Amino acid sequence: MSTAVSSGSPDHRAAKTSPGYVWLVGAGPGDPGLLTLKAARALRDCDALVYDYLASPAVLALASPQCEKIYVGKKAGAHTLSQDEITELIVRLGSAGRRVVRLKGGDVFVFARGGEEAAALHAAGVPFEIVLGITSALAAPAYAGIPLTHRDYNTSFTVATGHEDPSKGYSSLDFAKLANPAQTLILLMAMGNLAAIVNRLRDNGLPGELPVAIVREATKPAQETIVATLATIVAEVERTQFAAPAVVVIGNVVREREAIRWFDAAPLFGKRVLVTRPERESDDLTSRLWEAGAQPVPAPTIAIAPPDDAGPAGDAVRRLDSYAWVVFTSPNGVAACFRILEEQGGDARRFGRTRVAAIGRATAQSLRTHGIVADYVPGRFIAEQLGSGLLERTDDGETILLFGAQEMRRTLGSILRERGRIVESVAAYKTTAVASPDLADLAETCDVWTFASGSAVRSFVANVPGAADLAQDKTIACFGPVTAAALREAGLAADVVAEEAGAGGLIAALTASPPRMDAAV
Repeated sequence: MSTAVSSGSPDHRAAKTSPGYVWLVGAGPGDPGLLTLKAARALRDCDALVYDYLASPAVLALASPQCEKIYVGKKAGAHTLSQDEITELIVRLGSAGRRVVRLKGGDVFVFARGGEEAAALHAAGVPFEIVLGITSALAAPAYAGIPLTHRDYNTSFTVATGHEDPSKGYSSLDFAKLANPAQTLILLMAMGNLAAIVNRLRDNGLPGELPVAIVREATKPAQETIVATLATIVAEVERTQFAAPAVVVIGNVVREREAIRWFDAAPLFGKRVLVTRPERESDDLTSRLWEAGAQPVPAPTIAIAPPDDAGPAGDAVRRLDSYAWVVFTSPNGVAACFRILEEQGGDARRFGRTRVAAIGRATAQSLRTHGIVADYVPGRFIAEQLGSGLLERTDDGETILLFGAQEMRRTLGSILRERGRIVESVAAYKTTAVASPDLADLAETCDVWTFASGSAVRSFVANVPGAADLAQDKTIACFGPVTAAALREAGLAADVVAEEAGAGGLIAALTASPPRMDAAV
């Protein structure tokens, strides 16, 4: 069976493999977790990224470091480029053979002028694709705990703009139809004209006691919500100095907010959390902090590098099946092992009958991604418990490989050697301190400081003179007692110590009953 293709429409699917292609991508309202998988793939594949004012740094970070990033943000009174100039830019880039992501806040086709950009690309013969995003019209009410429809209140909702094209010289909004108390009305870009809009709605019969909510910075840790009535909302905005970007929700569904608000009721909501982990390790913690309503502030204090002598690690990986046990003391060790395996042309079969231990759940999960299920994971991620468990599972004279950091503590090896085990400690990687002249300023703006290792603590203190004084109103959270001891040695006190390794354990410990969290606001 053959399929006819209109000669007036480019074959976008075929063109994706060719030079010169534009993705018009909706980035969503701000929470990077709301980005679609399709959008993430486009960001990874592009070599030019043209982005708006509301684009999240976490979303921008998905693009390759080699990608050219071009800011074209527009906000009230400050336009980097006009819309015509932005459209001309993406057409020019696409025509020059570039693979372009035009990243727009919210959804491409919901008050975002994506239709105009798509039409211009079509006219220029540049292949393009639309990648949908979650519009703030849906996300803002949801993150404020307001359902757009509810069987007790309404059976429909309407989305309208509060900022029409001023060149039209008239309004195309039908206020007689918008002023319907049996529907939910969502207004985007309405803050500048709010008083006039409210007056028109009331003139058309909408009752003054109808609930109104305004949500600003929706889905972000800076999200704020005010609730009033149609009669009082303008005065409340003036009193609180509430400003854009904001979404206005009018209707009886607003009454549900106090019962089902969830995002801004989370224990870590609005907290700024310093993440000192190495760049490639911070993704999971950053994502979980976003989910908990916190604002992650990446500030790597250490970096992961190859060991001074990579020979022993390569030799150990060649002989994996000769050990009784292989012990991984961090996800970095797992990553190094499988990187070496790949370089040697091997895979997980190299382990043979060798059993595997992981010091914590994060390391065990890292092993799982490579097809290895750890035979032993201690309940607490400390050397003493790991050593005790290994002694129970091994016999005198058996050989154990410890595969970890060059700076690995000697405690575990000593425990095992003292009981007759043959221990081979191999450096799979090393940590290096990162010089960060801005770290003190970043740390001062944060409510919570997090540390995953003693080396991160030592580098932090070296970068932040007077860290102990600066920490007086902060909550300090860390992974395990070893890192807590390093904090004490540096003159800092851990308020929260996660007994379980990994981002999940740290978030769980912080949200359980974090000491001094209120003081850190």
